[in-house]
Amino acid sequence: MSRIILVFSAIISLVFISSGLHFFVSELNLPAIPLDYSINLPAHFLNNAPGPLPTSINGLDNTPSDNPLTNEGATLGRVLFYDVNLSQNRTISCASCHQAGNGFSDPSTLSTGFEGGQTRRHSMTLINSRYYQRGRFFWDERAATLEEQVLMPFQDSIEMGLTLSTLIDRVNEQYYYPSLFADAFGSSEVTTDRISKALAQFVRSIVSYQSKYDIGRAQVNGPGAPFPNFTAQENQGKQLFFQTIPNGGGACFGCHTTEAFVSANPGPQNNGIDIISTSDFGAGETFPNIPIFQGRFKTSTLRNIELTAPYMHDGRMQTLEQVIDHYNTNIQPHPTLSAALTDANNQPVQLNFSNSQKAALVAFLRTLTDTSVATAEKWSNPFMNNTNLVVTNQNDSGIGSLRSIMNCAGNGDTIRFASNVDTVFLNIPLNIFKNIAFKDETGNPVVIKANFNNSGFTNATYGINVAPNVHVFLHNIKLNHYNNSIFKPLLKNEGTLTLSSCELNGNLKSIVNNQSGNINIQNSVTIK
Repeated sequence: MSRIILVFSAIISLVFISSGLHFFVSELNLPAIPLDYSINLPAHFLNNAPGPLPTSINGLDNTPSDNPLTNEGATLGRVLFYDVNLSQNRTISCASCHQAGNGFSDPSTLSTGFEGGQTRRHSMTLINSRYYQRGRFFWDERAATLEEQVLMPFQDSIEMGLTLSTLIDRVNEQYYYPSLFADAFGSSEVTTDRISKALAQFVRSIVSYQSKYDIGRAQVNGPGAPFPNFTAQENQGKQLFFQTIPNGGGACFGCHTTEAFVSANPGPQNNGIDIISTSDFGAGETFPNIPIFQGRFKTSTLRNIELTAPYMHDGRMQTLEQVIDHYNTNIQPHPTLSAALTDANNQPVQLNFSNSQKAALVAFLRTLTDTSVATAEKWSNPFMNNTNLVVTNQNDSGIGSLRSIMNCAGNGDTIRFASNVDTVFLNIPLNIFKNIAFKDETGNPVVIKANFNNSGFTNATYGINVAPNVHVFLHNIKLNHYNNSIFKPLLKNEGTLTLSSCELNGNLKSIVNNQSGNINIQNSVTIK
């Protein structure tokens, strides 16, 4: 018996992706019970050790009272964070520039946006974002809160290229969001406020406290004591990190403070990588009336620093060794150089570490690597990587449905149909924004029918729409009207449509109406 795909509402819009980036996102894979996003910090995070600087994170949490972390909210935020549908051509997600395996940063010097353009600055790590009392975000601190920050990349013309209204539309298009919003906020309503809160919850959940350093720190009374699990070199590096400059150390802890290794300073700092600012004035662009902020940038956490290369706001340093060399002998006398990096004569400090001391400091920094950040399921991509892309579900939505598979296929992918799929129901418009092939290779051709009598087609003009600069390949597929709605044009082709062993059924005029693109014929094609 011929298998029938009832496309009650199938407007297929395809947009060519010229960038070469491939995000093969497949179906959403979430557990029935949300994962646990609570943060169970070890005691050394919560109790100050003796010394002039704070070691606990008490008082640094920037979580607002109206957006506490919940499992349901962070789960929704995780899906939003990894969803490529939320960029203009559906190729870029937040995770494209903040990759878990790279400490939620980007291994590229500058990040690549949805059309191949590059960002102005290097992607900052998201780890320990919640522990910054000042609560501002981006290198130049232009976002007053994390809730404000997470919406900005969507609207950036290079990064994701949407408006907030389009963002809401995109979220509403996806079948998996209504239940996620209802679980997180009590109803399925999608608003920018809810999107920002969910994303902020997810980002604030990314806290690192399971490194080799933490194992050792839990065994001693303070960070200055030798750690029993450290090598002699690592303990030497730790000593250099914490000791003051007059005592032979680097005073690194002065700017990367507390067990979260974040800034406890009153604002952005200048670390002397330039002698003068010429094109990027950092926080001076956000606060032009505060001269001391010219050429200053936010200080990021050192947690997982081994994984977040390249370094600095512009990614100019590729290795930790280069970073240590900079602080050792190459600090420049910038007019706003931070006081912590100047000597008694107001000149840049010269640490003059030996090669073995520099190697020890690098070895210590590597003890801050926490592999759980890259491997924990709760921070991973919730979309399964499905290279088969086979329609196995006859229902309107859900795992294995045509809607889900088409939504999750990558640019250039092929969608096939399982032999046991007889009917697939699609009740609302289905949008695809990539070059794609549909192949039935198991016998009778799949029949794709457009139901113009269904309410889902209220505003639809065509059953299938192939957009400009797009190539669509159909093999062993039937395109057909449903319920004799033959007076609506079935197909609008503005790109390139290749038909192989296909059949087009319906009023001839309605089938070929508005054909401004190219149609290629392979094997036999029947028009009825």
